[in-house]
Amino acid sequence: MFETKVIQFLRSLPMTCVSGILLAVSFIAFKAAGREPPIDPAWGAILISGIPLAHAAILRVANQKGVGIFSVPLLVTIAMIASIKVGNYFAAGEVAFIMAIGGYLEKRTEKRAEAGLKNLLSLTPAGCRRIVGETEEMISPADARPGDRVRVLPGESIPVDGKILAGETTVDQSVVTGESLPVDKAPGDAVYCGTINRFGAIEIETVSAGDDSSLQKLIRLVREADKKKAPIQRLADRWASWLIPSALGIAILAYLLTGDPNRMVTILVAFCPCALVLATPTAIVAAIGQAAKHGVIIKSGAALEAMDQIRKVAFDKTGTLTCGKLRVSDIVPVKAGLDENELLRLAAAAEAKSEHPLGKAVCEEAASRGLAIARTENFKMRAGCGVSAETEGKRLFCGTKDFLTESGVPLRDDVLQKFEPLRKEGKALILIAEAGECLGAVALSDTVRPEARDVVEKLRAFRTEPVLLTGDHRLTAEYFAKQVGIDEVHAELLPEEKVDLLKADGSKVCMVGDGVNDAPALKAADVGAAMGSFGSDIAVDAADIALMTDDLSRLVYLKRLARATVRTIRGEFVYAIVFNAAMIALAAGGRLTPTAGVLLHNLSSCGVVLFAALLYDRKFD
Repeated sequence: MFETKVIQFLRSLPMTCVSGILLAVSFIAFKAAGREPPIDPAWGAILISGIPLAHAAILRVANQKGVGIFSVPLLVTIAMIASIKVGNYFAAGEVAFIMAIGGYLEKRTEKRAEAGLKNLLSLTPAGCRRIVGETEEMISPADARPGDRVRVLPGESIPVDGKILAGETTVDQSVVTGESLPVDKAPGDAVYCGTINRFGAIEIETVSAGDDSSLQKLIRLVREADKKKAPIQRLADRWASWLIPSALGIAILAYLLTGDPNRMVTILVAFCPCALVLATPTAIVAAIGQAAKHGVIIKSGAALEAMDQIRKVAFDKTGTLTCGKLRVSDIVPVKAGLDENELLRLAAAAEAKSEHPLGKAVCEEAASRGLAIARTENFKMRAGCGVSAETEGKRLFCGTKDFLTESGVPLRDDVLQKFEPLRKEGKALILIAEAGECLGAVALSDTVRPEARDVVEKLRAFRTEPVLLTGDHRLTAEYFAKQVGIDEVHAELLPEEKVDLLKADGSKVCMVGDGVNDAPALKAADVGAAMGSFGSDIAVDAADIALMTDDLSRLVYLKRLARATVRTIRGEFVYAIVFNAAMIALAAGGRLTPTAGVLLHNLSSCGVVLFAALLYDRKFD
């Protein structure tokens, strides 16, 4: 523990700055002046920046086998030791300092999204009303057992998975299924832990609770996906397996042929992959800054690199492809002489006192059209079914087909046939009746984001195939997929089924979502992108990328930015290798001293940083 704290302290930004200052003092006061100090300040840089490198190299050698022992820290450590051996402390401190800068930049781009799990845990209901005989007792949901009878009041979170024994209600189960509409529930219907009971009081027979509940399974999925998501290996590390043996071989050969230890040190310094180490973090820091200016928060460099390799984008529906807000989409009068506005006015009057999201959407549409909504009396609501009210001497009924039938309103087949196309589009229907006669229906639906179809087409131009993954009904999913041009549709999925589909897909996948139920899939995907301003905090925290403007066109921007970043990194690698190869040739020929090699080595590193900085102001729209 002490050792870890010391290494972390030496790697901190303040200590790295001290290392740089000591190195600058060594060069300006002694190297440039041609004097030899009693104690070279470069020793400070060697100890501050070199010890963490040597520590990392030793750990790698101790824990790996075969070529796995070769790493960038090992090569730099060897170069430091060789430089110290011949008395060139500035060279030793310089390579250690540049590696420390690269390590700091890389750490700066790595963030862990643990807050998402904390928010998910906060959804766990605090209490459970268990009914024992004629009494009610409050217990922890973890203490509920299968077969227990549990009561849930309006507005409360459902504490267990189970089936309704008594009562009717409407449940918001978007946490588990992602459905855009609240679901009407009656005796015999299943309910899930963590979902919200919107209206009527219900009694549930517990099927599973505690660690076996659907919410706890969702939490476990997020944890497991986070653990199993493999980090992207740095290109510099992949090259270390052949770079280090080559460097040692050439340096030793030069020493054996010439007997000049300075040549060996210069070759080792030239071989130090400082420019390669700086290439990735500097380009990624510039790209992340560029993205932030455009309303996109990228949490890690690995996510940006992976975005370039994405070949499939899996979209959630509600709140992602759609705006996530119900609106009146169709008004269908069936009574002769009744127009759309009059039917909407009557429906809004009946729903004026309703708290149901469908009723509120009807009233909002009437208000937006400037319709005068009459006052009502004797308002009655049957949870999950419909409402009735008296207005202007009429008794109005608004609700489901079954509600109207039970209220004594006959529904002819020819009337129902007029509503069938709306049902096939997955829209929610409110049927309106008065005096035993059906007047018509109001259909409600979510709306597609205006940019969605253009985004789908542009992603295909990047050879990236769009897919729809949703917990919503198949008819609804297929209707919206057709609107935006998506061919592959997977509907009625639970969170774990989304994760399974992502794992089964052989290509690199980006998951785009906004809800709590999307969190496991966002974690499990190669890249998770959350709709930031509309989406839940849990989805944003679970994702690698957050689109803070909720503009889907930012996905196309991200693909362009990722491609440019990866190409920049590769270009920097080529530049660094060519530059270092020229230095090695000069060093082997005796035309380059260790100090000159260090200065040219710095020039190579500066070139990489400047090249990467150009990403910050490039245009990608």
